[in-house]
Amino acid sequence: MRSWRATGSLARRSFVEAEKKERLNVQAQIEKLTGRSVMALEDVEPGLGHRHFFRVRFGDQKKPRSMIARFEPTAALSSETPSEPPLEPIRAFLEKRGLPVPRSYGDNGPLQLLEDLGNTSLENRVLTASTTERKSLYREACALIPRLQRLQAPSVKKPAAFERFWNQELVLTKATKWLEWSFPLLQGRPAHPQERTEIRQAFSFVAQTLSQGPQRLAHRDFKAANLHFRNEVSTPKLTMIDLQGAFLAPPEYDLVCLLRDSHVTLPEVEVISLLEETRPDLPDQVDKETFLRRFDLITLVRVCKDLSHYLHAATQLSDRRYLPFVPQALSNLRKAAERADTRDPEVGPLTHFLLTAPETIEIPMSDELPR
Repeated sequence: MRSWRATGSLARRSFVEAEKKERLNVQAQIEKLTGRSVMALEDVEPGLGHRHFFRVRFGDQKKPRSMIARFEPTAALSSETPSEPPLEPIRAFLEKRGLPVPRSYGDNGPLQLLEDLGNTSLENRVLTASTTERKSLYREACALIPRLQRLQAPSVKKPAAFERFWNQELVLTKATKWLEWSFPLLQGRPAHPQERTEIRQAFSFVAQTLSQGPQRLAHRDFKAANLHFRNEVSTPKLTMIDLQGAFLAPPEYDLVCLLRDSHVTLPEVEVISLLEETRPDLPDQVDKETFLRRFDLITLVRVCKDLSHYLHAATQLSDRRYLPFVPQALSNLRKAAERADTRDPEVGPLTHFLLTAPETIEIPMSDELPR
C-alpha cells in the first residue's frame, strides 16, 4: 500500500476517503475504456514517484483476464514539479520497431491500460538463479541496449525522448539532491559553502565531459526491476517497462543503470565481462579506456542520485523500503570513485568524500529530525 504521513483520526479518515474516491474513479475509467466489468482492483506496490498502479481483474471470460492500470493522480498532474512525458508515443514507437514493451489496451491521458506481465522481474529472478542463468539473463538484458541505441528519430510524430537530453542542467539537480539529502547524513553536518561549490563543480565537470561524446536513445531507468518476464513465454524474454523517461544520453548510461543497480549485487568480474561483451555491439565504436572512464563518471552522478532518493524517502517520507540498498549503493560509488580519482582530478572533491565516507549510515526516523 502507498505510504502516508497523516496523523490523527480526522486525517486518517480523510486519507481513506480520498483512496476510496480514487479507486472508484479509476474503475469507472477502466470500464469506459474497455466496455468490461471490473471484478477487482489490486494495489501494485509503487516506487518512489507519484504514479499509482493497479492490477485489474475482470469478471468475464474474455482475454486478457487482467491488465495493469497506470494512473496519474490529479494532484500530480497539477504539481509544479516538472513531470515526465506521457508513455505514448514512445511505447508505440518501440513496439513498432520490435523492442519488447508491454502491449497497450487503452489510453485516455491520466490512465493507461497495459499488458499484465506478472510479478517476475529480473531483480527478483536473479535471487534464486544459478550463476549460469544469471549470466545468461544479464547478457539478454545488455543485448537490448545496442538495439535501443540504433533507433533514429522518425521524421513525423517524433517521441519526446528524442528532444530530451542528459545535460548539465539535469546533472546539477543530482548535485543538489546529493548535497541536501545525502551529505548531511554521511558527514553528520550540512556541507560548507566551499564544499558545496567544489562538489557542484565536480558534477558539472562530469556533464561537460560526457556532453562531448555521442548521445543515443536510452531507457533512462534500465534497472533489473524494470525488466519483466512475460507470463506466456516459456523461455526468458525480458520486457522493458517504465519507458516514459527515455531520453538521449551517453552510450554507457543504460549500462550504468543495469550493472550498477543498487538493488542487485553482481560480482565485479561479471560486470567487467558484460561491459566488454556489449561494447563492440554499440553503434558508436569507442576505445576501452574512454568507455570505462565514461561508465565510471556516469556511475558517480547516477548512483549519488539514487542514494539521495533512498535517504530522502526514509527521512522525509517515512518510506524505509529502500534502506537495504544503501550499502550496495555506497559500494558502487566507491568502485567508481577509486578509478575516477586517478583519471580525473576535477572530480576529486566528490571522490575524496566518497572514499572517506562511513560504510554505514544512521538513519533517523522522520519524526526525530529537527523541524
